[in-house]
Amino acid sequence: MINAPVKTQPIFEIQNVDVYYGKIRAVRDVTLNIPAHHITAFIGPSGCGKSTLLRCLNRTNDLVPGAAVKGHIRYRGIDLYGEDIEPVAVRRKVGMVFQQPNPFPKTIYDNIAFAVRVNYPGSNLDEIVETSLRRAALWDEVKDKLKESGMSLSGGQQQRLCIARAIALKPDVILMDEPCSALDPIATLRIEELMAELKQDYTIVIVTHNMQQAARISDYTAFFNAEALPNGKRVGYLVEVDETKTIFSSPQDQLTLDYVNGRFG
Repeated sequence: MINAPVKTQPIFEIQNVDVYYGKIRAVRDVTLNIPAHHITAFIGPSGCGKSTLLRCLNRTNDLVPGAAVKGHIRYRGIDLYGEDIEPVAVRRKVGMVFQQPNPFPKTIYDNIAFAVRVNYPGSNLDEIVETSLRRAALWDEVKDKLKESGMSLSGGQQQRLCIARAIALKPDVILMDEPCSALDPIATLRIEELMAELKQDYTIVIVTHNMQQAARISDYTAFFNAEALPNGKRVGYLVEVDETKTIFSSPQDQLTLDYVNGRFG
């Protein structure tokens, strides 16, 4: 595994992390730093642990029965898995946008306002709703139909609504798990443009199978692979991480070169 030095201050420090589902090890001995205010892409073939590791960064894996994390994951120097750390508080600071747009079966307004009411009582909801939708480049499209269902929007609009919902909770980091895989090329472009704008204020970590997308939008890229085990299972591991331009032009590991050139995966 090749772990090139990150040239800016890391927001996440991942050290010797193994992830288990019951007795099955899904991810093996991952060490890497994720820099603040950049976009870091996780790439690699299916089953290599990209999404599993991503979910560890906001403790979403805690919701999976039998899931366990070994090693150390530090967020701004704090042990994310320390005994005194509340997972719900972690998820407020480290938001998640999923592969399929998943708006609540509520109005556009309440998709944004609902979690704010719960987490920040007394907030100016109108202001937060408008600001969040503006940050997600959606306000002009929905400002006259805030009382309509979020489910009535197109797929790309729904995904931007989910990003606005994450922004409304004032996160520090936004995790994105294949956020464009269900979208058409035009909607994908809108999400990519949005990510480029948002990294001014947020750290973004994205899992993507789309090599062109990773090359276009990310500053750093981590390439993962999977090793077949004698029991028929596969365990994911980090091959190398570096600046995206290096990963796609002159990676240090032959496996990375083969993958980005489409020779497997």
